[in-house]
Amino acid sequence: MAQNKKVLVVDDQYGIRLLLKEVFSKDDLEFFQAANGKQALEIIQSEKPDLILLDMKMPGMDGLELLRRIRQFGNKAKVIMMTAYGELDMVAEASRLGAVTHFTKPFDIEELRMEVIRQLAS
Repeated sequence: MAQNKKVLVVDDQYGIRLLLKEVFSKDDLEFFQAANGKQALEIIQSEKPDLILLDMKMPGMDGLELLRRIRQFGNKAKVIMMTAYGELDMVAEASRLGAVTHFTKPFDIEELRMEVIRQLAS
């Protein structure tokens, strides 16, 4: 199923990264985390994650800018956006850039986990 798949969480909030690491610890995934876009790009280039959970709002490079750069490299990772705000224009732009879906914080953690597993399996 989702064995040996790589998931990268990009979020400037340490608590969110920690929570998601805990949630996916049972799922036999390789888990990576980045606090910002610059770190994320390094991990994406070296590890080539299968799926990226990407926070929309981060200091420096925001989620949309990071998503644009990921696509410029031709990276085909599935991307799920996470946002604390209902910025529908940003969500629409993320969809145009190939994000498969988005979750608004606070999200149902089990729902997010099931979506990640579903995306990795497809």
